[in-house]
Amino acid sequence: MIDELIQADASGTQTKFTVRDGHLFVVDGFFTEPGLMENMAQTAAAGTGFRAAEEGKPAPVGFIGAVKNFEVLQMPRTGDTIFSEIKMITQVMNAHVVQAFVKLNDETIASAEFKIFLQ
Repeated sequence: MIDELIQADASGTQTKFTVRDGHLFVVDGFFTEPGLMENMAQTAAAGTGFRAAEEGKPAPVGFIGAVKNFEVLQMPRTGDTIFSEIKMITQVMNAHVVQAFVKLNDETIASAEFKIFLQ
């Protein structure tokens, strides 16, 4: 659930997504909480896959081990374009802790911390 990978490097990833009518996570014209969380997760995965491809390696399989402090301040409507950002907090072996943010019109509307394990 991303339309465009804007940036990806060792410190983080940024993506863009336009919410469309008929999408699985759209209810009554609003992009729901599970959609926001899935968008965050796919932003993290896109960055990991992009960096692997740059190194000539296959994208690793990742698993979300924990989600902490998930907060939604506003749900976007259909037609809205959201920008998601993943910031690397720490990495220990194959465990990555990242902070995720979703913005609408330069305002943070959702955030969470993910613990992601890569195979």
